Amino acid sequence: MDKRKFLQTGAAFLAWPATTVMRAAHAAVDAKTKLVVADQSEFIRHLLDASGQRKQIGFQLDLPNFAGGPAIFEAIRAGALDIAYVGDTPPIQARAAGVHLPIIATFTREVAQYRLVQHASAGVERLADLRGKRVSYVEGSGRQVFLIEALHRAGLTLKDVQLVHLRVSELNDALRAKAVDVATLIEPHVTRLAKQIGARVVPDPQERTLLPSTSYFYARPEVLADAQKAKAIEAFLAAFVRAGKWSNANAQAWGEHYYRKFQKLDAESASAIQSSLSPLIFQTAGEAQPHHQRLMDTLLAAGSLTRRLDAKDSFVSTFDAVVTANR
Repeated sequence: MDKRKFLQTGAAFLAWPATTVMRAAHAAVDAKTKLVVADQSEFIRHLLDASGQRKQIGFQLDLPNFAGGPAIFEAIRAGALDIAYVGDTPPIQARAAGVHLPIIATFTREVAQYRLVQHASAGVERLADLRGKRVSYVEGSGRQVFLIEALHRAGLTLKDVQLVHLRVSELNDALRAKAVDVATLIEPHVTRLAKQIGARVVPDPQERTLLPSTSYFYARPEVLADAQKAKAIEAFLAAFVRAGKWSNANAQAWGEHYYRKFQKLDAESASAIQSSLSPLIFQTAGEAQPHHQRLMDTLLAAGSLTRRLDAKDSFVSTFDAVVTANR
C-alpha cells in the first residue's frame, strides 16, 4: 500500500466519532468474511483451540505466524494483515515511522515475560557486569524497552554495551554460537537453552516486577471502518478474552496443550514456565494508557524517539465494551 494513502486513511479513521465505528461493528457478520490476524509462537491459535473458542467463531479466521514485531509491521503496512498480536513496543515504532496503527485491545501480565539470558561463560553476575558485553538488540520489539530498563537499573545506557542487531529468529543461535554474550529471550527458549548449553538468566532481583508483560492488538484503520471486518474483530476479541480467562482458570490443561504437546517440553520445564507466569489481565484503552506512556518516555530518554508522543493518541476505545463484557 502507498504510504501516503495509508496515512490518509488512518487520519480519516481517527477523525470519526466512536459511535460511527460502533454502528459498523454491530452490523451482521457474514460467514464468508475473512479476518487475517498475525500470530506469534502460535499463541492465539492454540489458545482458541484449547479453550474451545475457535468453534464459536462464525467466519473465516486466518492466523499466519510471525517471528517478532518488525516483520508484522511490514506485513500490515503492505495490507496483508487486518489486525496483529504484537508486543508493547511495535505500535510506538510504527507511530515513530509516521504510520498510525490504532491499538484496539490490550492484555498484560503483571510479571515480566522477557529475561536477559547469558551463555555459560559470559560471567554476568549482576546487571552492572553488562558493561562492555555483546548484547542482542531487536529494535521495534518489546525486548528493546526491557533491555533499556534493565540497563537503567544498573546505571548504564545502551552506549555502555556492544549492541548486536539481530532478528528474533536469530537470538537462540547467536547465544549458542557465543556471537552475543546476552540475549533477551522469552520462554520456552530460556528453559531450552538452559538445558542445551547451560545458559542462565542474568541475576536481577527486580526484573520480574518492574516491567509488566504487555501485548496489544493493533489494526489497519481502513479495516476498522469496514462493517463486516469490524464485526468480525468484535467477535474475535470476545473469543480471545474468553479463551484467556479459560487459560487462567485451567492452567494444567493449557500447559498440557501448549507447552507439552505443541512446544514438546518435558513436564518439569512446562511446570517451571507456568509457575513463573501471572494471570492474563485484559484492559480497556484508558487502563492501558499509563503503561504505554511510560514505554514511550523510556524510548525518548534513550534516544530511540525524536519527539514525545502522547499515549492517548495510540488507542481507540471501539472495542472496550467487548473486553469488559467478556473479561
